[in-house]
Amino acid sequence: MSHAYEPFSLQAAPDVPLLCPAFVLDGLRVKARDAALDAEVARLGEVLRAQFGGLEISQAPGIAEVRASYRAMGIDPTKTRPSSEALLRRVLKGQGLFTVNTLVDALNLCSLRYLAPFGLYDLAKVAPPVALRLGREGEGYEGIRKDRVNVARRACLADAQGHFGNPTSDSDRAKITLETTRALVVPFLPLGTPPPRVQEIVAGTAEALRRFS
Repeated sequence: MSHAYEPFSLQAAPDVPLLCPAFVLDGLRVKARDAALDAEVARLGEVLRAQFGGLEISQAPGIAEVRASYRAMGIDPTKTRPSSEALLRRVLKGQGLFTVNTLVDALNLCSLRYLAPFGLYDLAKVAPPVALRLGREGEGYEGIRKDRVNVARRACLADAQGHFGNPTSDSDRAKITLETTRALVVPFLPLGTPPPRVQEIVAGTAEALRRFS
């Protein structure tokens, strides 16, 4: 199976302190569960607990940089946590990750592996062009299993229908289901991430999502 991916262009506002090398995966087959994926997540959890157990969460590589991006937007990352940090905290407490489907679960695996937040969206539910910008007062969307997500002064993705994602919480409108065949993947990386690291994250994530979906 090809692990190729198609780059996706975001219209990024200059005041957003994030690098987002978005890409599209086509021809997906999303399943409800995969035992091999569950085992890989469990193994990575053991590695992370051995590596970071008992240490300050900020000592994990990548966490401080993502937190700095949040602070640059005027957001307290200890109150509104990047999704990658929220996942890492669960793992370090010995708590299992919530399972959704193989595409979402594989992306959570990658978020833990690279300690970077991602957005994941069903491209059939997105109306391009897509812009990455800071939200304005009063703007937001209905989150997945959450009440309304406020995006005022926060980096967010918006299309012709409105907002649908940010580095903390994605929208119910564009969520991944078992019917998803084409997905938009958005890594939310700190500015200054070296190009070889960007390529490693994109290629590794695309490979994992293809392998399990």
